[in-house]
Amino acid sequence: MKPLRTSSLRVRVTLTAIAVLLVVLPVTGLTVKAVFDAQAERSLDSLLTGRAQLAQQLARQNVAPGNLVRRIDADGVRVTLILRTGQQLGAPPVEPGGTVRQVRATLQAGQRTRGATLLLSADTALLADASAHLRNVLLISGAAAILITALALVVGMRFALAPLDAMTGLARSIAAGRRGGRLEPDRPDTELGRTAAAFDEMLDALEGAEGAARRSEDRMRQFVADAAHELRTPVAGLQTAAETLIQLGPAAPAERREELELLLVRESRRAGSLVADLLELSRIDAGLQLDLAQVDLRHLAESQAARIRLVAPDVSVEVTGSGTVTADSERLAQVLANLLDNARQAGAQAVRIAVGPTGLLVEDDGPGVPVEVRERIFHRLVHGPQSKGAGLGLAIARGVARAHGGDLTVTDRADGRRGAAFRVHLPRGA
Repeated sequence: MKPLRTSSLRVRVTLTAIAVLLVVLPVTGLTVKAVFDAQAERSLDSLLTGRAQLAQQLARQNVAPGNLVRRIDADGVRVTLILRTGQQLGAPPVEPGGTVRQVRATLQAGQRTRGATLLLSADTALLADASAHLRNVLLISGAAAILITALALVVGMRFALAPLDAMTGLARSIAAGRRGGRLEPDRPDTELGRTAAAFDEMLDALEGAEGAARRSEDRMRQFVADAAHELRTPVAGLQTAAETLIQLGPAAPAERREELELLLVRESRRAGSLVADLLELSRIDAGLQLDLAQVDLRHLAESQAARIRLVAPDVSVEVTGSGTVTADSERLAQVLANLLDNARQAGAQAVRIAVGPTGLLVEDDGPGVPVEVRERIFHRLVHGPQSKGAGLGLAIARGVARAHGGDLTVTDRADGRRGAAFRVHLPRGA
């Protein structure tokens, strides 16, 4: 991308306006002069023609030749009347051409003027002088207009660009760390108003993103601290069991050694499970890659129900309904497994899995979830009163559901009985 040209806007606008004037004023001046010259020529022709017509009328009225010459005389017009006898009245005749415009007419009436030749001459030098004077006036006025315009633009641009100066000042104050300033245009429907409104919206978005990033950073720090705290317990158990085994040595009683070895296995599994959950959350945060295919939700629910009946024979699991969606079967199985394990750990004795065309509904007869904590239980490292895990299962389950374009929520049971209802919603065609 080419760098933005950032020459002075004041200079660019001023030079552009002067350039426009340098083009417009000469064109306008030439047009005015041409119109003036043409109009002057027409006026002169009309004057001479009109004097000739007046002479014809006076001749028809049998006006004496001398009186006729005096009556058709006019400023700028040279009148010469040559009678049939050769007598000349008025000004001496001149030859047409050069700066002389002449109209010749033969009078058609009158006792003494019939057949007389009338010469009407006009000197066009006066028109040329007027045209030259007009040209000089146009040149002087045009130069003055350009000079005045340039001075006015220099002063006016300071006022006209004041909103841009305000935007620049606000941007620099934001860059300096001062937040909260806004332009707040009084007329957002104008060009500058729309620009200022867009500038304010950009600042709102930037400050919102900055606040969100800060909150995300705070949550991440808290998450890391909580994860470290959760890992400390199994690591401490591993360390204690290992140190005790070393201290007891080969002569340790078999029962004691077996107890410590079981503790090592249990704590290592606990630590491994926590690390696996943390890695799963990091994959969700980075954008979970899904292996999408047609999934029979009824078959998936039956598989997980069979697993629960195997690990917890005292818990009854019922599966109803049917449905098929486009999803990642392993990820959906992970979500359903988390929900069933949570229900079992919460003390539920009966679980019902309702399968539908847009997801799953898992209802249990456990203690339920109070309204005030129904959103909090999906946060990371949040333990319920009966929870035996690290508090990451529901966060992972919701992350997987949202990666499919759906969601995971919790409500009361539809029949009003004691317990909780977790709904896995998948959009149609997900």
